[in-house]
Amino acid sequence: MNNNAIGVFDSGLGGLTCLKELNKLIPNENVIYFGDTARLPYGTRSRETILEYAHQDISFVKSKNVKMIIAACGTVSSVLGSGKTSDGDIPFTGVLLPAAQAACGLTRNGKVGVIGTEATIKSGSYGKAIRGIRPDVSVIGAACPLFVPLVENGFTARDNKVAQLVTEQYLAPIKKEGVDTLILGCTHYPIIKDVISDFMGDSVTLISSGEEAAKYAYKMLMSKEMLSDREENGTNTYYTSDSIELFEENARAFLGSSLNGDVYKVGIDELISAANQYR
Repeated sequence: MNNNAIGVFDSGLGGLTCLKELNKLIPNENVIYFGDTARLPYGTRSRETILEYAHQDISFVKSKNVKMIIAACGTVSSVLGSGKTSDGDIPFTGVLLPAAQAACGLTRNGKVGVIGTEATIKSGSYGKAIRGIRPDVSVIGAACPLFVPLVENGFTARDNKVAQLVTEQYLAPIKKEGVDTLILGCTHYPIIKDVISDFMGDSVTLISSGEEAAKYAYKMLMSKEMLSDREENGTNTYYTSDSIELFEENARAFLGSSLNGDVYKVGIDELISAANQYR
């Protein structure tokens, strides 16, 4: 047993979809969450910049004495690739492999769609991971760069005309290919899953990469006998690199409830300092 917290990080608030699932699956666990909202979005950055940000994020979360780290960021997970399975002696997972495994198990016609940031789609990581599991599966990807700012700015309602138009523009080619399974390769996207589902239709199964990463982490901790033996409910502790007030306001839209924890601000210099300790 291990009563240390589980560490989760993302470029912004999307990783809260992973945290929410963790709270549901293993409510007695403490969770530390870092959202790098000051440098959002990661998906338009160069590979080198994303890797540097990821190193800083991982190092900061690691400094909180966590027992596991989850990169609840599709962009970071895709750039790191499915081969990134550990960080020293701390169990590590991104969202890539868990989502790919889920898609391979759910697709009926062997056609899987993947939507994500430009960096995620350009990396081709989802296609490699899926074909590594099921070579017979066809993967159709589409970058959806406007989805993150839509979500971060509250354009998420099912009947929101802007969200509907952007969704149709991005997803029409994937729908035309006849996919029966669609990976939401950025953890922000489940917040507009109703808009996406309405356009794609009931016959298409949507996979939340954040939720799948939480399930994967739960199984990993169980297999390593690292789950908490705490009897009472755990708490969440949040860190953001930008405004605490904005984080709290927007986080409630992701969680659908109270944050169940305090929010603290982290300066970029603190992230750089943490990274330097683990180089």
